[in-house]
Amino acid sequence: MKKPALHWQIIIGMIAGVLAGLLAGSLGTSAFIRVWISPFGTIFINLLKLIAVPLVLVSLIVGMSNLKDISRLSPMGTKTFVLFLLTTIMAITIGLLTVNIINPGLSFSPEKREELKAMYSSKVEERSAMAQDFQTKGPLQFVVDTVPENLFMSLGDNKRMLQVIFFALIFGIAMVMLPEKQTETVRKFFLEANDIVLKIVDIIMKFAPYGVFALMAGMVADFSSGGGVLELFQALGLYSFAVVFGLFMMLLLVYPLMLKIFTKIPVKKFYQDILPAQMLGFSTSSSAAALPVTMKCSEEKLGLREEVTSFCLPIGATVNMDGTSLYQAVAAVFIAQAFGVDLSLGQQLTIVLMATLASIGAAPVPGAGMVMLIVILQSVGLNAEGLGLIFAVDRILDMFRTVVNITSNVTVAAIVDRMEYKQT
Repeated sequence: MKKPALHWQIIIGMIAGVLAGLLAGSLGTSAFIRVWISPFGTIFINLLKLIAVPLVLVSLIVGMSNLKDISRLSPMGTKTFVLFLLTTIMAITIGLLTVNIINPGLSFSPEKREELKAMYSSKVEERSAMAQDFQTKGPLQFVVDTVPENLFMSLGDNKRMLQVIFFALIFGIAMVMLPEKQTETVRKFFLEANDIVLKIVDIIMKFAPYGVFALMAGMVADFSSGGGVLELFQALGLYSFAVVFGLFMMLLLVYPLMLKIFTKIPVKKFYQDILPAQMLGFSTSSSAAALPVTMKCSEEKLGLREEVTSFCLPIGATVNMDGTSLYQAVAAVFIAQAFGVDLSLGQQLTIVLMATLASIGAAPVPGAGMVMLIVILQSVGLNAEGLGLIFAVDRILDMFRTVVNITSNVTVAAIVDRMEYKQT
């Protein structure tokens, strides 16, 4: 019997995990899931994080060395960042339009609001402290943080991916500037290292369905064991709908339109080819964790050139967060509505600016958007405790917005690939 394709295996693992989590919650055996099943999900995430930095470092250096002509870097970089900025602003705008039309905060009961604020007060305080640290460093801190003072410290911390990218770019540029014969040995080393890293990715992905099962089972069991999962989702249903509706607008309208205008890739084929990366991003809530599979799908299935994917995708996983930006816009207005605060047009424009900057500073890991959301809330005069209103469903929505983040990155890479090689 033929083995199902990877994305079907991942989907089966997700469904089985949800069913196992619900069953454990109803039988009161969530502790069993937490002790004996969830650790395998953690192992899977750790394996993906383990390979993320080596993959970015090696593949970006290889991609840069393939440029041959250093003059190609400037136009490629300009196109990439302009497209990243464009999609981010479009996502935030769609988010604001959606939340202002649906008005989810107006239907939120005061009783449930106070209950959620009390339930998640400790987590809100933790995120507030982290956001305060971000604010005291100034708006250009993300630029300072891009330049590492110690490469080995950067390699040992996945949150410093921008620093790894910076070093890889400098290293690759220096290779291109030197005579090819002089860098032949180094070039060969990184080419072979790249092959080894990709093989490690293949090995890790064989474990993906089981890792996804463990992740989903643990998360659903935790929700179910609280006894109020249905009430929480009903109370936050409109808010969740507003976020998901906006995200699907990006997936079904914005990105297909961009693909039709700027590339020759059929929309159906595009989504079929990147489905494994989307499913992995959905289950892990991390565009960084899904990066190895995203690069693999983009190169092997979509046929994008390695020098484009190794430049666009690692940078995109760090700075291009369309789904996160859209969610932050919806969440900020929703919290304001729930507290009876009427945001002016100027305040909503402030949200656009702050969400754009926050998307650059947010780490590509689960929950990072929550930290940056506090900065946005405080920029328009809202109390950080409002974050407690949305904590209950954040992980579920994080899964959806990660799919949008990944799709946006591949869409931009496809457009840049087409622009750089119009003759094909």
